[in-house]
Amino acid sequence: MTADDHTALCVLGTGLIGGSLLRAVSAAGYTAWGYNRSAPGVAAAQSAGFEVTDDLESVLRRAAETSALIVVAVPMPAVNPMLDAIAQYAPQCPLTDVVSVKSPVAAAVRRYGLEERYVGGHPMAGTAESGWQATDPDLFRGAAWAVGVDPGTDPEAWTRVTRLALDCGSVVVPVIASEHDRAVARISHLPHVLAEALAVAGARGGDLALGLAAGSFRDGTRVAATAPDLVRAICEPNSDALLAVLDETLTALTEAREALSAYTSLDELTAAGHAARQRYESAQRWEITDIEPGAPGWLEKLQEAGRSGGVITRLGPPAPEPVLGR
Repeated sequence: MTADDHTALCVLGTGLIGGSLLRAVSAAGYTAWGYNRSAPGVAAAQSAGFEVTDDLESVLRRAAETSALIVVAVPMPAVNPMLDAIAQYAPQCPLTDVVSVKSPVAAAVRRYGLEERYVGGHPMAGTAESGWQATDPDLFRGAAWAVGVDPGTDPEAWTRVTRLALDCGSVVVPVIASEHDRAVARISHLPHVLAEALAVAGARGGDLALGLAAGSFRDGTRVAATAPDLVRAICEPNSDALLAVLDETLTALTEAREALSAYTSLDELTAAGHAARQRYESAQRWEITDIEPGAPGWLEKLQEAGRSGGVITRLGPPAPEPVLGR
């Protein structure tokens, strides 16, 4: 190993997120390469000058030889085959992912015996587009990037994943898997479901309704432009948390319907919604400092800081590798 090993990165899946990650880290000076299963995706990445192949074994053997950080950047239904290959060819490498749910990924990682060096990750960035052609090296700039701080997290692997997120221009939100999944059910997965329903309601109004549609319909249905299979891959693995927040939302809509029917009023819902939006717009992040990875209680401190709006914006320089024989 050398002092530069922390810049070796292997990305499995070079669609929107994985491909944007490959672009971002390459611009940041990493030695990065990737895998993609589709020939057109590989060809597009190669034509743009990136080392991407459809030979999964070769990219993982290279990762093992260089102690690279491996990033699983495929939808949840494709995670198991990636983990199976990692367990076979690069089981000692530090491992993270960019999947939109964390508890199911962590459970799969445990099934393959890879939990010792695993740190969950989820950049809160994306578009309605997909594939290499949609990739953007600035996709993560200014975004929140969830990084796992579950019990037993390895501090060295955590530091590498955190540094990766920071080098892509993100701010890091420390969070445990179960709390992450409940949170994203509210602010990511429910909006997908509501966007689909709103799009259907608009289309049922026919050409007149769609011809009159303006900003509120456009913005409210933006993520409904995402490919249906991808929406399902994002939302369905988080079904328990999504069902709970759907029930909560249906209750709120039912109460609004009853008030509209009985009193011709939407006062309660609109007042609550306006206040909630203002809280979102005025929410302040604060910087987490003076927590040393591996120090006593470091995970618990980061868990509590993340819950209360803390983010990490910088780390100290990577420690040099020891020189053998001295």
